[in-house]
Amino acid sequence: MTLPRLLLVLTLPLYIIDQITKFWTIGTFQPPWHQPGAHITVIENFFYLVRVHNQGVAFGFGNGTAWAPVVFLFVPLIALTLLVIFWRKKAFTHPLSILAVALLVCGILGNLTDRLVQGFLLEDFKHDTFWERLSQGYVVDFIAIKLPLYDKLVPSSGGWWPAFNVADSCICIAAVLLFLGGLREDAAKKSDA
Repeated sequence: MTLPRLLLVLTLPLYIIDQITKFWTIGTFQPPWHQPGAHITVIENFFYLVRVHNQGVAFGFGNGTAWAPVVFLFVPLIALTLLVIFWRKKAFTHPLSILAVALLVCGILGNLTDRLVQGFLLEDFKHDTFWERLSQGYVVDFIAIKLPLYDKLVPSSGGWWPAFNVADSCICIAAVLLFLGGLREDAAKKSDA
C-alpha cells in the first residue's frame, strides 16, 4: 500500500480517534482532575483512564519547566520536516517502514494539535495574551497502566507506567516497525550482494 493511501485509511482515522479520546477525557475529568480517585477503572489493578497534562515528552521529561512548551512545540515540526525529506530521498522502502511513517505522522500531528490547542481551552488563562496561552499548551494523556514489577525497576513509579494516549501509542509502534523494517532492508541488501 502506498503512503498516500495509508495516510488516508490509517493515519486520518487514528488521528480522529486520538482527538476524540482526548476531548472525551477533558470533558469527563473536570478540574481538579488530579484529585485522589479521579479515574475510571477499566481493569482493576491494571488499566485505568485518567487525565494528565504533559507539557514535556516521554516519561514527563520537561514537565513544569518554562522551556518545554516552546521547545516541544517546534520538535514535532522538525520531525515532520525530516520525515518529508527522508520520504523524498526514498529512505523508506520496506512496507514496515512505510507503515511506520504513517503511524509517526498520526502520532506527531495528534500531540502537536494538543500543544497548539489545549492551552487556549484552559479557563485560568482565558484573559492572557496569545503567546502566554500558547505556552500553556500540553498533551492530554489518559491511559494509565500498572505493570507488575515495574515498581522494582522504578521505585518512585509505584508500578505505574507514565500515562499515555493514542498518538503516543502510534509513535511507539512506529519506532518498532522502523527498527524491524531497517533490519529487513539490511538483510535484503546482504542477500542481494
